Amino acid sequence: MESSSQDRNLPASQRKLQRARDDGQVPRSRDFSHLAVLGGGAVTLVMVAPWIYEALRESLARHLSLSASDVRDPGFMLDHLHTMVLTGAGISLGVAVIIVAIAVLSTLAGGGWVWTTKPLAPDFSRVNPLKGLQGLFTKKKLADVIKLAFIAFFVLTLAAVFIYYTLPSVATLVLQPSTAGIERMLNWLVMGCSLLLGVILLVALIDLPLQIFLHKSELKMSLQEMKDEHKDTDGNPQMKSRRRQKQRELAQRQSLPKVPQADFVLMNPTHYAVAVKYEEKSMAAPRVVSKGADLLAMKIRDLAKAHQVPVIQSPVLARALFAHAELDQDIPSTLYTAVAQVLAYVYRLKAALQGRGQMPGDMPQPVVPPGMDPHDSRAAQAAYAASVAAKAKAASAKAPGDATGVARTESISSVRAT
Repeated sequence: MESSSQDRNLPASQRKLQRARDDGQVPRSRDFSHLAVLGGGAVTLVMVAPWIYEALRESLARHLSLSASDVRDPGFMLDHLHTMVLTGAGISLGVAVIIVAIAVLSTLAGGGWVWTTKPLAPDFSRVNPLKGLQGLFTKKKLADVIKLAFIAFFVLTLAAVFIYYTLPSVATLVLQPSTAGIERMLNWLVMGCSLLLGVILLVALIDLPLQIFLHKSELKMSLQEMKDEHKDTDGNPQMKSRRRQKQRELAQRQSLPKVPQADFVLMNPTHYAVAVKYEEKSMAAPRVVSKGADLLAMKIRDLAKAHQVPVIQSPVLARALFAHAELDQDIPSTLYTAVAQVLAYVYRLKAALQGRGQMPGDMPQPVVPPGMDPHDSRAAQAAYAASVAAKAKAASAKAPGDATGVARTESISSVRAT
């Protein structure tokens, strides 16, 4: 069910504003357009009136000065008529072009240029009487009614005042010369138009921001609409999380062929398996070449045993590597020491199997920093993350070189010697 207007208290998103614009829904002030057309037309006529008067006077004087022979010549009269029509059309067309340009520019002042054919498409919901009745009780309709009442009141008031003060002078027009009477009437006409334009100007100055406000108010969104649009735009967070999980699982399955190349596999003991490889000449630090959980962990274990890759039980380190290490990436620097301990044990084990030393005993459990194990409390993990960030900041401030390289040199590079 669509949210009620009371629930729509959030400003419209940029996407909804763009959709409304694509549908041709932009704020337009008809009163501002009327003001621009009437005012611009009046100013244009006042400015070009002397030129129009002179052009028409010369045209009439030239084309009405005809001899008797000219009048009896149909071809000559048609040419005269054609010239007069072109002269009048040229004058009218120039004024019309200016007024049309003003009308177009004033229309674009509110919502800008929008080109769409969607409003022309048939929409049978517009003829729905119920929907039409609902549209009568909107904020926009109420604003239109108040605006029309305001215009009617001011126009009638100004008209009454204007007639009251000019009516006594009307009776004296017959006593004045024709030129003075025409001039007086033109002055009254200019004054009346000015008063009318003043009213429209006042209404337009209110109507233009009002239409913008009402347009944004109509497009307001509820919290649920905002959430739905966010899902449509960025995708459902739960679905995105599932897709990422599927991608990780696919990458882990595809990493199974790299297990035989690993130096060792850490287990936990059945839930997690992490295969680690380190080549001193080509790698800056040990890397996780494969990892998996549950059934995939069992496959990694079986594949490692089939290719005689040592499988070591280290639940805490296995969980830490599974949670914080990425496939085919260097392990986190905080786990260098723990992995170095395992590498040292594996190298001693391989040397003993080759007859170059004694068989080592049980491997002591590597020391994993608190907070790296996913089973630790959130407080411990947060405290550890803060301490790591503080150490990294202090190290970078002390020496701009590779801070993690120091730890790697102290832990990983000493494994071979061990």
